[in-house]
Amino acid sequence: MDLDEVADELYEVPPEEFIALRTARQEEARADGDKVLAKAIGALPKPSTAAWVSNLLVRAQRPEIEGLVELGGLLREAQQNLAGDAMRALSSQRSQLLGALTRQASALARARGRRISSSVADQVEETLRAAMADPEAGEALLTGRLTSPMSYSGLGTTVSRPDLRLVRPPAGDRTPPKRPGRPASTEQRPSADERKRARDREREAARRAAEAQRRRELEEARRAAEEAAAQAEEAQAAADDERQRIDELDARRASLEARVAELADQLAHAEGEVAEIAAQLKRAERRRKSAEHEAAEAVVARERARARVEELAAAEE
Repeated sequence: MDLDEVADELYEVPPEEFIALRTARQEEARADGDKVLAKAIGALPKPSTAAWVSNLLVRAQRPEIEGLVELGGLLREAQQNLAGDAMRALSSQRSQLLGALTRQASALARARGRRISSSVADQVEETLRAAMADPEAGEALLTGRLTSPMSYSGLGTTVSRPDLRLVRPPAGDRTPPKRPGRPASTEQRPSADERKRARDREREAARRAAEAQRRRELEEARRAAEEAAAQAEEAQAAADDERQRIDELDARRASLEARVAELADQLAHAEGEVAEIAAQLKRAERRRKSAEHEAAEAVVARERARARVEELAAAEE
């Protein structure tokens, strides 16, 4: 394990996993007795979300990023040579390339479970734009180890530089950026052969950029078709589940309706029995009252009979 390997690993994981992984690798270095490496690992800064997404893009689409940086050099050269038509053609290619790469960066983040906001996507596009505008920024982006997004104002002639703040690879792995040549004198004009070569390079760059654009569009179309097919399968599965649920609910409804009908019959029968019992109760109540009345009259007759008996018995004496 060396710092270069650790940096490559750290700047590929999502920012929320960075600290834990950095601590783990630092502890491993300490366990191996390499205090210098442990200190260097601990000094690696956590990347912003936009920087992480830019690093993902470089790792996944390095040839496209190299083409982006090369196209930036051609734009600067066309500007210096005052090639207006070439500038317009290359500027159009630049806009298409920036948009396509920014969309690819967003897709890569989604594949890692992260949906980036529009502001982060704008920072990624500004980083790509800076890589086109300035050779040092292009070199920084190609390391795949940015810790913060880059921005750049102007194209080629400005002396300002973006704030790179990156972890650079070992000195032996860095290649000095190629800077476009400048005329020896501001009064010197390019020769006809030089202008022809510049036009040839511009046409070739435009052709390569157009071919790259077609490849990207084809890849995006295939990806969109795959996503649409996956969504269609998911929708079909969801529809099948809903149909099964509808069938189950329909069967349940039919069962409950049958049960309701059965209970309705039982209720009607019970209500009939209640009505019959109520009628019987009324008749029994009438009979009870009649019996009680007769019983009362019988008691009166009994008492009269006893009184008569006692009266007759007293008369005999």
